[in-house]
Amino acid sequence: MDRKEFLTAIGASGAGILLATCLGSCKKEFQAVVPPDVDFVLDLSLPEAAPLQNNGGYIYKNGVVIARTVSGQLIAVAQACTHLGTSVEYQLNQNRFFCPNHGATFTTTGANISGPTTVPLKQYVVNINGNMAQVIG
Repeated sequence: MDRKEFLTAIGASGAGILLATCLGSCKKEFQAVVPPDVDFVLDLSLPEAAPLQNNGGYIYKNGVVIARTVSGQLIAVAQACTHLGTSVEYQLNQNRFFCPNHGATFTTTGANISGPTTVPLKQYVVNINGNMAQVIG
């Protein structure tokens, strides 16, 4: 190998490493924003909670989506889809959470059903005491 071939080989190798490093650092990985240590109380008699009076109604609060199922049970999971962070919606007729951005679907416990993610939504416990709902997890 002569000097010119050697310098060409080193230049190509260096350019490849630089390109790989740049492309790797430009890759955007989404990390779902899961609220840490959720513990809040929701007064179900307030106007902000009005959608929860009906089966299929849902609201967002503190990074959590709280929904009333077809059977009337209150459930709660992380609001942000684990794919790109879009707010998930509760779909009463399918009894599931749905991400309108790319079509990911999740069970009422947050388990992934389908879509571009396999990561479940974090599930929270909802305790009811009269008109007060405590969401913890």
